[in-house]
Amino acid sequence: MLVLRLLSVIVCWLALYSSEVQANASIAATEQVTAQLIASVNAVLPGDEILVGVNQKIIPHWHTYWRNPGDSGLQTSIDYELPAGATAGEIQWPTPTRIVMGPVTNYGYSDEVTLLTKIKVPRDIQVGSVFAVKAKVNWLVCEEICLPQTVDLAIELPVVLSAENRGQGSQQIEVALAGLPLISPWSIDLKYSNELLSLNISDPAFQSTTLKSVWFFPSEWGKVLQSAEQTWRLSSDKLELQFKPGDETLASGENLTGVLAITEDNGNGKVTRGYVVKVTGSAVSSIAAINGGESDLVLAYALLLALLGGVILNLMPCVFPVLSIKALSLINQAQQSPRQTRLHGVAYTLGILLSFALLGSVLIVLKAGGAEIGWGFQFQSPVFVLAAAYLMFAVGLSLSGVVSIGGSVAGVGSSLAKRAGYAGSFFTGVLATIVATPCTAPFMGAAIGFALTQSPVPLLAVFLALGFGLALPYLLLSQWPSLQRCLPKPGIWMDRLKQGLAFPMYGAAAWLVWVLAQQAGVNAVAVALGGMLALGFAAWLFEFTKLAGTTAKLTGGSIATASLTLALLGGYWGLSELTLANRRSLSNESAQSSEPYSASRLSELRAQGRPVFVNFTAAWCISCLVNEKVALSQQAVMDAFKHSGITYLKGDWTNRDSEITKILSEFGRSGVPLYVFYPAGTGKLTKPVVLPQILTSVIVLQVIENSL
Repeated sequence: MLVLRLLSVIVCWLALYSSEVQANASIAATEQVTAQLIASVNAVLPGDEILVGVNQKIIPHWHTYWRNPGDSGLQTSIDYELPAGATAGEIQWPTPTRIVMGPVTNYGYSDEVTLLTKIKVPRDIQVGSVFAVKAKVNWLVCEEICLPQTVDLAIELPVVLSAENRGQGSQQIEVALAGLPLISPWSIDLKYSNELLSLNISDPAFQSTTLKSVWFFPSEWGKVLQSAEQTWRLSSDKLELQFKPGDETLASGENLTGVLAITEDNGNGKVTRGYVVKVTGSAVSSIAAINGGESDLVLAYALLLALLGGVILNLMPCVFPVLSIKALSLINQAQQSPRQTRLHGVAYTLGILLSFALLGSVLIVLKAGGAEIGWGFQFQSPVFVLAAAYLMFAVGLSLSGVVSIGGSVAGVGSSLAKRAGYAGSFFTGVLATIVATPCTAPFMGAAIGFALTQSPVPLLAVFLALGFGLALPYLLLSQWPSLQRCLPKPGIWMDRLKQGLAFPMYGAAAWLVWVLAQQAGVNAVAVALGGMLALGFAAWLFEFTKLAGTTAKLTGGSIATASLTLALLGGYWGLSELTLANRRSLSNESAQSSEPYSASRLSELRAQGRPVFVNFTAAWCISCLVNEKVALSQQAVMDAFKHSGITYLKGDWTNRDSEITKILSEFGRSGVPLYVFYPAGTGKLTKPVVLPQILTSVIVLQVIENSL
């Protein structure tokens, strides 16, 4: 029966409007539900505030749904059409009941329910006219099968001058008001322990002899595991209700809202009364129901994950250009004293740690200002991307020998043999941090996701651990001189190698220009290339006139400075003038095989029970692009998506997108990539599968196969 019901939901969605009943009267009926539009008055006054309700009489064994339908279903919606100047409030939901079918727990109404809404009558409405209220009502009614149904209802209320002529309206309004949950009269505490949430209420009026049942209905899906039992106990005058947290994260300081239904026996039978609950999870210590064993991170565990993630970050493609520079400097430093070599390692480490500390501080400030941010957030700024492209290009020019910038920038060259070379190692660490932020290594996602939910001190601690992990391999090598003796001796070949290492820097600059095109349109490419031309000319002129006479040197330096200023200011001004309306998708290939992600589209597909694969990516995330190339764009994976009926959604985080930031945080992540697969079945019944941050086609195919 359960399987039949779930399959029926999918079929019925395809015929959403087939059960639509047209009516111009106050009453309309389907085979399962009779709906009537009622009002609290028979006539209205100018400026009046009245209650209008949709009363539903439901045949036995069938039910409709509450605002949070539970594991499946769909809440009833009412679209009011009112005269000009009139406004309608939100639906006032009566206390629901539980509807359990096997492992499925839904929240809704059986037999009869009235959904009330406050209507504000305009003050300038003419006395003697008619105040017409029309309502389009959509609901899902279920038994063994589910049927989406729609009716159109209407009532007309005369506009009168005297309150004596308003009338009493429908008696069902009073019944509906009595069924609405009350504001909680108690002070309620929310605590988390032993993987359970507990609501604690103190009231001397509670008596074990009259209290029969207690149940909490959460307003939002995912905050509470709906299919799990809720247990309560009364000790003295203290009532404690325990339940399991759901799949959605309840962060510290976040409100948990819902309705607490308490059933008592007053001597004349059982009476259930609902109470509105809104309690802040101040005592909740980061309840993060994250897939893949990343839940309930404590600080020590987060620091370990950050350290491991930083070490692995050295193997990611985005860090390669800078590591190639460090490899060259290691060969040079092998001929120095052990003390000098160790100091270079310390300088490089300090450059990384201070950069990560600065990055963490910026995140703290932005969080305090209410911004939604994540790992690599700075690459969502076209101006920052352009500046990084210019920096990569300038370092490439230095390595190619066009200009001798010195050890303070690239950490290479003969100046490394001198004391000034320590500054080179320091700034190479800064450069490594800049180019590392578009990448996310394994273990990093959980650690940074945890850090962004914490206070400033734990956040900075996690970021420093991540930076130390990035610096650790080179730091250990610099402190172990015997290993460096295995490196080849310096020679003329080093100059050729240095020039060759310029090309990874040029490649990084070209990639950043491509990212810029995704953010600001194709015109941004012209701005970037024009700036690089000015930078190249300035570098050539500076080097060309360096050994010339004083006059030529001053003239060349002035022109070079002007060119450099033109590149920087022109690039900034050009990007400021470009419209972001010309953003494009990451690639034509991906645009043909995927749909843009949106929360509404995902909810729609999950409600239909269709399997969904979601790829959260960004043009500046090299890990994302590599995964798409080696895994997601493979023909075997595309065929598996097609044959299994999987909808492929792509969430592009290249530019700031608060909707994507929100769902990343729900999975305990602060940045991309994030890959989530929702197996077939009614959306909220199926637990999403989070894939690793480093993908292969075999991993993706295995996840799909396991879901069949």
